[in-house]
Amino acid sequence: MQNNQAIPFNKENFKQIFSLKFLLVIAISIPSAILADYFKLPLAWFLGPMLATSVGALLGLKIKIPRLILSSILILLGLYIGNYIDRELFAQIHEWVFTSFIMFVYIILSIFLVSIYLQKFSKYEKKTSIFSAAPGALGPLMILAEDQKTDLSHVATSHLIRLIIIVTVFPFFVNSYYDAEFGDFVQDNLKDQNTLHLLILISFSIFLIFLFDKLKVPAALLSGTLIASGLLQLTSIASYQISPKVVDYCLLILGASVGCRFANKTFSEIAKNALHSFVATFLLVALGIIAAIAASLVIDKNIFTLLLSYCPGGIYEVAVIAIFFDLDPEFVSFHHIIRLLMILFVVPIILRFLKKT
Repeated sequence: MQNNQAIPFNKENFKQIFSLKFLLVIAISIPSAILADYFKLPLAWFLGPMLATSVGALLGLKIKIPRLILSSILILLGLYIGNYIDRELFAQIHEWVFTSFIMFVYIILSIFLVSIYLQKFSKYEKKTSIFSAAPGALGPLMILAEDQKTDLSHVATSHLIRLIIIVTVFPFFVNSYYDAEFGDFVQDNLKDQNTLHLLILISFSIFLIFLFDKLKVPAALLSGTLIASGLLQLTSIASYQISPKVVDYCLLILGASVGCRFANKTFSEIAKNALHSFVATFLLVALGIIAAIAASLVIDKNIFTLLLSYCPGGIYEVAVIAIFFDLDPEFVSFHHIIRLLMILFVVPIILRFLKKT
């Protein structure tokens, strides 16, 4: 199987689990998570490893997280989010049509305004500016950008700087203005749970993930796991609450995976793009705030939930923030999956239009 599959079961990925690159990630991440926790940082087990591995990667450390490990922890996080899916949730879904339309308008305006800024002030080529301006979906966009012979370095750096800014600043913002219990991932009693239910949930999740991956469904890991978890729980076939300790370790790996994306990049390369990436992020966040306010007029949701739903961050990283602060993770995840689908629909159409002009 190829390495770009959602769950890459192959010899190379199994070897990477025991590699020095991964051991170094763990050696950096655990102390940084403990240190961040000691200083009471919000989302400490995510932010600590993310910042430490980012610096390490930029300093030239050879670090890497095996895709198989990352896929496994994303399945567990997906199962946790799936715990929020119940019959009451489906009674609200018809209202999400309006918030999804607002998402579509938000994406169009984001790409239009931010790409103009990047062309004018960063001197980005048109295609590069469009890929860099899209609010999220870095992985799929990189594939499209490569196919379009676009500057991959500019696209990747813009998105990575934006992701670091969002996932670092947003938890502190929520911490200051929203009354939330840190680390209160699971409130129900975890005793007397059926391990067989967990195995059923994981097995059905893996089946749907492979199916969705085959059908080229975006974010197959998250969407497959959410649907598997939701269906099995709604039908009372299987349910399982993931332990807070397990969630902490998942956060550690996910945070470190963000930092590892800076491998093969330099401080000078980041510095060169930093200013314009800050401005682009500010514009996207401002548009996201306007979208959240508009959404608050048509749906009764916590404003922080809406802000997170229109936040231009990575789908998994944003889902983790929603889990941590208990900000309707299923609502936030749904809108980020919708955003991903819309971006993959909109960007190729814009590129075709550019070819004709």
